[in-house]
Amino acid sequence: MSTAVKSPLKKKRFSREMLERLTWVDLVLGALRIFIIVAVIVGSYNTITSDKYTVSQWVSLVMAGLAQGSIYSLIALGYTLVYGILLMINFAHGEVFMSGAFTAYFVANWTNQNGMLERMPVVSVLLWMVVAALVSMGVAILLERVAYRPLRGAPRLVPLITAIGASFFLQYTFRGLYGSGFKSYPEVPMLKGTVPIGQFNIPLVQIVVIASALVLMLALYWLVERSKMGKAMRAVSEDKEVSKLMGIDIDKVIVFTFAVGGLLAGAAGVINGLYRPQGVNFFMGFFPGIKAFTAAVLGGIGSVPGAMLGGLFLGIIESVGPNLVLDGLGIPAANQLKDVIAFTMLVLVLIFRPQGIMGEKLKEKKA
Repeated sequence: MSTAVKSPLKKKRFSREMLERLTWVDLVLGALRIFIIVAVIVGSYNTITSDKYTVSQWVSLVMAGLAQGSIYSLIALGYTLVYGILLMINFAHGEVFMSGAFTAYFVANWTNQNGMLERMPVVSVLLWMVVAALVSMGVAILLERVAYRPLRGAPRLVPLITAIGASFFLQYTFRGLYGSGFKSYPEVPMLKGTVPIGQFNIPLVQIVVIASALVLMLALYWLVERSKMGKAMRAVSEDKEVSKLMGIDIDKVIVFTFAVGGLLAGAAGVINGLYRPQGVNFFMGFFPGIKAFTAAVLGGIGSVPGAMLGGLFLGIIESVGPNLVLDGLGIPAANQLKDVIAFTMLVLVLIFRPQGIMGEKLKEKKA
């Protein structure tokens, strides 16, 4: 009897305490969550019931989103690797991506002019990728050695400001080296055309982009989970002091982490050049870098599988979202607002689930 009497009293007391803890910020965030859910449901319902888009068009949008998301994932892996080791956001990583892609353009142009691209397209594209990966890897290692290593023991705001400064430095350094005009990668003849999959015709370039990115992501996953250096990276991520006592060279692991992130960013630059040949210039790393950071946060900053899934998810949302949600809400020129959707996703993730899809809750020392 006493237990039965106390239980309702405890529930009432708990409910009263919960109500007392509620603030106006909680109420605003709750209302915002409800508004977003309702807007997504209403917009999606209006679009689907209007039969404005065919199944083939939806498939094309999803495949385009997967291709673009694959590129975001490769760049996001650089963010998440560095954060996992140093607990810092390398905001110059977008420029690491740009440096490889911009440099490889000149190699691509050379192979096109001397006929090598037409005679040996596979070898030519691999050459572009190797050059881009090496340049981006070199820039990433240089960043770590010059800009970040001297500040390793500084407050976390200091390397963040340094990263932003390094980003601008790299932008205008490459502008001085290569010029401010836009360049375009040459078209690869073997990537033209479509591949029939079921009832749908998928552009061959999208399949190559997705497959290339998946191979690189699987290789990285194997490296982190199975190799000796990967085990060292995970150990340093957990506790640097204990890792040092166990004989692990901390500096070597950190340099290797930056090198791997740079290599993936350079490869992503060439893959991006194959998918979207136009628009290679000194500023090309800014928006993909911010979106890749969004993907890393969305998947769970510090989680390698999370960065992969976050990039793919962001690419699909960016591709499908304007047509599915915004068009159904009657917003004009919905396709021009895909960047807004990406940055809105970042804000929403930071508000409602800061640890991301696959990330664990941040510890106090990491918060």
